[in-house]
Amino acid sequence: MEELERPWRLGPRGRWWFDVLLAGSLFLIIPFYAIQVMLDGGAARDVDSTSHVADLVLVVVQLVPLLWRRRHPVIVYAVVAGACGLQVLLIDYPLVSQVSYPIAVYSVARYARPRWGLAALAVGLFGSVLGTHDWMSSVDSSSAGEPQDGINWSTYVPVALSLATFPVAAWALGALARTRAAYVDSLIQRNEQLRREAEQRAELGATQERARIAREMHDVVAHGLSVIVVQADGARYAAEQDPTLAPKALETVAQTAREALTEMRQLLGLLRDGDALTRPQPRLGDIATLVEETRAGGMDLTATLPEPGLAVPEGIALTAFRVVQESLSNVRKHAGPGAAAKVTVTAGSGSLEIEVVDDGRGAAADARESGGLGLVGMEERITAHNGTLETGPAPGGGFRVYARLPLI
Repeated sequence: MEELERPWRLGPRGRWWFDVLLAGSLFLIIPFYAIQVMLDGGAARDVDSTSHVADLVLVVVQLVPLLWRRRHPVIVYAVVAGACGLQVLLIDYPLVSQVSYPIAVYSVARYARPRWGLAALAVGLFGSVLGTHDWMSSVDSSSAGEPQDGINWSTYVPVALSLATFPVAAWALGALARTRAAYVDSLIQRNEQLRREAEQRAELGATQERARIAREMHDVVAHGLSVIVVQADGARYAAEQDPTLAPKALETVAQTAREALTEMRQLLGLLRDGDALTRPQPRLGDIATLVEETRAGGMDLTATLPEPGLAVPEGIALTAFRVVQESLSNVRKHAGPGAAAKVTVTAGSGSLEIEVVDDGRGAAADARESGGLGLVGMEERITAHNGTLETGPAPGGGFRVYARLPLI
């Protein structure tokens, strides 16, 4: 799964340097007020040095806390807001360092919980009204020579709205940034979850594919080697009794070995790089060929098979073929010499039924108890197609394998 491209963000070090540069650029205001204190004049405003000392203290208190605005946004806001409140009480003119207040509001809305952001917005709106009243009263007094009775609303309201614009805009930008960061984080988290789920599905698919290949390998090897062993024993016996029968038995051994080798190469190709050979998988009609090969190997075998050309799903057909193949391999290995077997494959009523019964001693040597994987693989195949499997002693002796595979 393609990994989601992460949005560009400042790292911890980058955020630290940004805050230092932001506060540092604002700190340039401090030397201005320090110079005013040293000059002990203040001719521009006609105030004494005590006022300039108060200005300097307020400027420092308003600007320095911005260095910690990300880690402690609420505390920083409280300090900056308190300094701005003292400014209203102590002096009657604005300071350039008041720009720290909207920055503090933005920091609370961005990095603190939403309720703290709303509280900072409310305080900012109240401070806008309070500051407008204080400064407008001072302006009216200085212009008229004495305090004015009443409020000049035509001037008061626009000024208050103008001042309120700063905390509102700062809060809106902070809340928007916090919402966007949360949305991006959720997308990244979702992408990570999808990636982990995709990896788990791929791992599960690989495990299932390895199990399927292991079943195929077991069926191919078990069937091929059982036929080879039987034919090799027959060839050895024929060489001693009737040498003319040995070539035919050896030809069967060679043919079976070639077929098994071809199928093993196909399966090994899947294991290597997925580039398997193009030989088709066995179909339902190949059961007849399997029966003939088994008879040629010397087993007394009767078969009742469906009409040639019966259309069933490829997976069902392969499973039916492997069930018959494994069952006949178990007859050769466990039923004992001279055992006869019967294969019945019928289709109808929405299902395919396979039954393999022998009259040997297979019931006393169950393949499960012998440590083999034949019946286990058989059950896995049939369960994958929602079928049922029954194995056990047959009535009257021998062993019976019965499988039912739904066709719908």
